[in-house]
Amino acid sequence: MLPIADRWFELKRISDEITLLLEPHVVPLMRCNIWHVRGRDRDLMIDTGMGIASLRDAARHLLQKDVTAVATHTHSDHVGGHHEFEHTLVHELEAENLRSPRERGTLLASVLGEAAIRRYSAFGYPFDGDLITALPHAEYQMSEYRLRGAPVTKTVTEGDVVDLGDRHFEVLHLPGHSPGSIGLWEAASGTLFSGDAIYDGPLLDEIKGADIPAYVRTMKRLRELPVRVVHAGHDTSFGRERLVTLIDAYLAKRA
Repeated sequence: MLPIADRWFELKRISDEITLLLEPHVVPLMRCNIWHVRGRDRDLMIDTGMGIASLRDAARHLLQKDVTAVATHTHSDHVGGHHEFEHTLVHELEAENLRSPRERGTLLASVLGEAAIRRYSAFGYPFDGDLITALPHAEYQMSEYRLRGAPVTKTVTEGDVVDLGDRHFEVLHLPGHSPGSIGLWEAASGTLFSGDAIYDGPLLDEIKGADIPAYVRTMKRLRELPVRVVHAGHDTSFGRERLVTLIDAYLAKRA
């Protein structure tokens, strides 16, 4: 029997404008970074986690104006809470999967299967048992978990701009991990929200929908970007020096 979590989300203030939300009781493989970005006219929630507990309730004190839930891509660990938000944003290539997910996901090792668990372990994400280590409340049934579809209110593609009034993010199409992976790039501050295009951990480029040649092109593009800080889809944030190190290691392996 799993323990009951005192709270499902942890919050960490990065700056006056950026807050990181995490699901600490989700195994690292599926523990997405959820970024709240405060703007003058509108806020962003960049990715929304697994959808196990209400993100909107946990972030209520942050959500003081209209908010757009951004999907950097539509894997279940990144869009589980999108259905809670009235305004969503996703690349046009993955819009239909946000509306009606092709795979509903699971939290159970018995459903995931030993072969998949071994494969993820080989990729660098070992785990024993189910995908969560606690329950959000006593009545929660892991077997009933399903990824819910969300309405799509805005589709984007390369070069579109997300305007918060005092902050402006350019949409970068960064395929490789998935066909419609995007990053949000703020040139004025050198800030990149990269989703799973790059993060400081084992990159998953052999999963369903991944494309290694596209990933190589994305890496070469990111290497030329004048980045100051990367806020990624998993693991810790990092600067340009680490970005180049990660990219060069990937290119040495795959290019």
